[in-house]
Amino acid sequence: MAATASTPSSAAFPRLLGDIGGTNVRFALETAPMQIGPVTALKVADFPSLEAALRQYLDGLSATGQPVPRHAAIGLANPVTGDQVRLTNHNWSFSIDGMRHALGLQTLVAINDFTALALALPQLPVDGLVQVRAGTAVRTAPLALVGPGTGLGVSGLVPAPGGQAVALAGEGGHIELMPVTDDEWIAWRAAHRDKGRVSAERLVSGSGLSHIHAALAAETGTLLLAPLLPEQVTAGAFERNDPLCQRTMAVFFGLLGSVAADIALVLGARGGVYLGGGILPRFVLALQASSFAERFVAKGRMRAWLEDVPVHVITAGHPALAGLSRALDERLGGRNG
Repeated sequence: MAATASTPSSAAFPRLLGDIGGTNVRFALETAPMQIGPVTALKVADFPSLEAALRQYLDGLSATGQPVPRHAAIGLANPVTGDQVRLTNHNWSFSIDGMRHALGLQTLVAINDFTALALALPQLPVDGLVQVRAGTAVRTAPLALVGPGTGLGVSGLVPAPGGQAVALAGEGGHIELMPVTDDEWIAWRAAHRDKGRVSAERLVSGSGLSHIHAALAAETGTLLLAPLLPEQVTAGAFERNDPLCQRTMAVFFGLLGSVAADIALVLGARGGVYLGGGILPRFVLALQASSFAERFVAKGRMRAWLEDVPVHVITAGHPALAGLSRALDERLGGRNG
């Protein structure tokens, strides 16, 4: 969605780009086409609203004598279906047009953060990707994007006539989840008892790591004073070699493989699957050594189809910002003028 006072005659710079996650917000200035400056990261919990976080960043620009942008694009870890937005994983809510007025912006584009990341996929540098499983990408086929973080982001990039591509804005993280191993069933049953319906996001996310670990601990009679935080689970698995944390990560990676394959099948993503989000880039070696690759192709009659689909982890820093720049270009009608 976009709010605009009047359609600008040019995509004037600098332009503000903001990636709004469930935990952190990241702002940067684009000073020229695809020239994105240093990223400022702020904690969502430190601000009563997105407007307050944006205002602090913009006030900081003014205080240092930098030109204040009049055009902005923000990606949100949330569905964006109209002017009113309420974040799924935080209590922020706002009107896009109201915030544009309040901040003195001429243009404010707001899209789902994984839609923005999907727009950035063709521009990711080779050294910003790590292969998880080999395959042969079909250049003209759709790309799939899956990423566990605070939630589970899902999108895709679908070719369209004229050489353009359309980034999907959906909520694929809330599809059903089908366990396979005994440990996965333990985690699923615990989540079902506690929450009812078990979506993919319920277990394949940061909070999912905590849920999985707590379920396995209860099943084995391990006493926990409190559920482990996601970072405690990963530290236990990869730094302390804690067996229960290692089992938790095995469940997490296995379920991720199944979910990523489901998304690839739905989108016909012969162009490849990309794994984003805030968790996986830190544990690429563990992901490569896990059951992910086998679970990705374990889809019965569709195994041969999936064997050809390459999978990469996105390790480039702040990749969604390039996608936000593309979204702003589309709204403003191009770079030149």
